[in-house]
Amino acid sequence: MSGKTVIEKIFARHTREEVAPGKIVWIDLDVISARDFAGPNVVKNYRNHYKDTPVVDRDRVFFTFDLTVPPKTIQYANNQQICREFAHEQGIRVFDVDRGIGTHTMMEEGIALPGTIVVGTDSHMNILGAVNCFGQGMGDVDIAFGFRKGRTWFEVPRTKLIRVMGKPRVPINGKDLALWILGELKTDRVLGCAVEFVGETVEKLDLPGRITLLSMITEMGGIVGFIPFNNQTMEQILAMNGMGECPAEVRADPDATYDEEIVVDVSGIEAMVAAPPVPHNVCKVSELGDVKVDFGFIGSCTNGRLEDIEAAWKILKGRKIAPGTRLAVVPSTQRVYKAAMDRGMLNDLFDAGAIISNPGCGGCAQGHIGMTGRNEVMLSTGNRNFPGKQGDGFNYLTSPEVVAWSVLTGRLNAKEG
Repeated sequence: MSGKTVIEKIFARHTREEVAPGKIVWIDLDVISARDFAGPNVVKNYRNHYKDTPVVDRDRVFFTFDLTVPPKTIQYANNQQICREFAHEQGIRVFDVDRGIGTHTMMEEGIALPGTIVVGTDSHMNILGAVNCFGQGMGDVDIAFGFRKGRTWFEVPRTKLIRVMGKPRVPINGKDLALWILGELKTDRVLGCAVEFVGETVEKLDLPGRITLLSMITEMGGIVGFIPFNNQTMEQILAMNGMGECPAEVRADPDATYDEEIVVDVSGIEAMVAAPPVPHNVCKVSELGDVKVDFGFIGSCTNGRLEDIEAAWKILKGRKIAPGTRLAVVPSTQRVYKAAMDRGMLNDLFDAGAIISNPGCGGCAQGHIGMTGRNEVMLSTGNRNFPGKQGDGFNYLTSPEVVAWSVLTGRLNAKEG
């Protein structure tokens, strides 16, 4: 009998059925969550089907408010209040508008742990693969069922092995690596599959770098991604969630069977950018020529960690962004916000001309922390650049470092001068 991949092992721990690619199995869920987007529909479906019966386990069910926080319209305010009232009735916890991005909060609170299964109404729940957790976004009907039953069905996905070869000739970060890989894979090579990344360049990523790469599995068309832990990964997870210990990492068996092995050579990588209108329209910054920049955004579940803010701060400290250029900085969580504030980063970024916002999804939620007008150009550290995503202009995806260098001159730029 052949060995198992990471996703097959995690599923096997949560079902009594045989686990094999393509097989539909019933899975026990460790955590069932809903955010302010789709949360009210979860409540509506729950009440329609289950009336006032209690949720499966009040310690396993959560709401997270992160998309539009604080609410920008009466409708959003009412939607959040619907969730609060339901949570009060059920005695379940709400991570409210002050806490930040739900997936990041779950990692910080030790709710998402290695080997667990966490579902929610966020299309980027698979970011939790960074801590070796299977995170999955689902619809409001499925989440309502999970609230009540604590389980759901999945088709066991095939797993593709991405072997990252070569060593970059220049310093890179997690976003450069994510964009390079996305440019190579596009949206069809790993469509509907789990992904395991191996290779020195990817395995040496720190936890924020892993979060960045694995947050973009959605844009690759994949279900979830995993990277084998290095010697520091578990220490970084424990430092993030403040726990004394965590469940051990789930690793693939040496003889695991993969649907396909794909080799990606990163030896030619440098500062990368995804030009509109789609995330996989990737090239090197140096290949784009002169691009005027009107607005920079540093934040999102992809690049809102303290290390991302610090990378921009090191470039912008003691300087001023170009006249007529705007910059918004949105920490991913309350904890990240406080750390950046305590270390003086936010003060220096403010002095440089940045707009500092409260924790949350920020610019990824249309209308919050500012949109571009027609024909304006935004450089964003987010994960999507579809038309209308962050305004009526043109959205380029890149790293915090490139955003910082670019807002200094008002031109797309990957380094000083």
